[in-house]
Amino acid sequence: MSKYDIIVLGSGPGGYVTAIRASQLGFKTAIVEKENLGGVCLNWGCIPTKALLKSAQVFEYLKHAEDYGLSVKEYDKDFGAVVKRSRGVAEGMSKGIQFLMKKNKIDVIEGYGTLKPGKKVDVDGTEYSADHIIVATGARSRELPNLPQDGKKVIGYRQAMTLPEQPKKMIVVGSGAIGIEFAYFYNSMGTEVTVVEYLPNIVPVEDEDVSKQLERSFKKIGIKVMTSAEVTTVDTSGDGVKATVKTAKGEEVLEADIILSAVGIKTNIENIGLEDVGIAVDRDKVLVNDFYQTNVPGYYAIGDITPGQALAHVASAEGILCVEKIAGMHVEPIDYGNIPGCTYASPEIASVGLTEKQAKEKGYDLKIGKFPFSASGKASASGNKDGFVKVIFDAKYGEWLGCHMIGAGVTDMIAEAVLGRKLETTGHEVLKTIHPHPTMSEAVMEAVADAYDEVIHI
Repeated sequence: MSKYDIIVLGSGPGGYVTAIRASQLGFKTAIVEKENLGGVCLNWGCIPTKALLKSAQVFEYLKHAEDYGLSVKEYDKDFGAVVKRSRGVAEGMSKGIQFLMKKNKIDVIEGYGTLKPGKKVDVDGTEYSADHIIVATGARSRELPNLPQDGKKVIGYRQAMTLPEQPKKMIVVGSGAIGIEFAYFYNSMGTEVTVVEYLPNIVPVEDEDVSKQLERSFKKIGIKVMTSAEVTTVDTSGDGVKATVKTAKGEEVLEADIILSAVGIKTNIENIGLEDVGIAVDRDKVLVNDFYQTNVPGYYAIGDITPGQALAHVASAEGILCVEKIAGMHVEPIDYGNIPGCTYASPEIASVGLTEKQAKEKGYDLKIGKFPFSASGKASASGNKDGFVKVIFDAKYGEWLGCHMIGAGVTDMIAEAVLGRKLETTGHEVLKTIHPHPTMSEAVMEAVADAYDEVIHI
């Protein structure tokens, strides 16, 4: 039986980052993967979807070339080539993870791993043991009872990335990041898209102002948005699919070629031996402490299968903290109130901290500032004037409670707010930090200036 210091089960952005950090700290490390190194995020999520979205963005530029004083006589799309490029990007990144495993002398064990008592992992009949076993098996597309996925007419995100041909009409059920990104991509490619959201606002975890702006932007480009709406039944017997949607006004039947179910995720905790080992679970989450230890010594869990936010960067941070704690380093628990969230459609969305509604519910006296990109020189020059930056401060102490952005490139801007909040920056300190002009990022400074009644450009 092969013996290791640490075995990591799953090689997504939680698992492979954990394994690399463990190796850096001197642990003899192995990683178990049943499919492709990099997990869902790298192969079927974060990375390939961004490749699809980039193709959509370039196609949009071609459509609007005249807006930039350019004349493009002929242009077209090759849907198959767009998909092929996306897959190529994912494959290249997966090979990069293979290189990192070799570089860091991490053993890659291919196969389906199952936890066993006594700090052991069974991989397709072969047992391996370790002093510490870290479970990072991630999640998959969640299925609703009234919306079962057949992989053809009712699909999840995996099929949405590799459809053999572009549908003429698509219904997207759910308006979280996955649903919104695919809605934008397919609309840009020329598919007629309808988004159906059960809650009153699309992107419901975001600040209400952001939700309203995205709905306006989507309607402007021809995406139909239905909120406070529920798909009750689906008929796939014909050539396409018919969805009965219940709204406040009654029932409506939508017809399409395909329905994309984007109603969240389901953790991969079945059939991996949690019960055999006696690891405590609450519904579909593994229970852990601040350092990702389960109730059974020697077994740990990180990423989507634990109660924190199901985001790639969260899983990576959890894994690093977990192994550093194992190594005896002094580590502080993660502040889950300072995790940035991003949606990569056009316009992009990025946020961190409390929404305006949440801050009011907590009883804060607020200073709120907002700067529209329509007043930004850089946004005007680039032709991306939709959106704004909104900042929320505690009026009493100047604490930066939240930051909410919607517009071009904001997913690359949000880190300023995350770092500022981490360092307990006040509004006045942000205001006196000189931002370069012209940039999209100076909208953060301008929004703070608006909160403190010192705004110049609006």
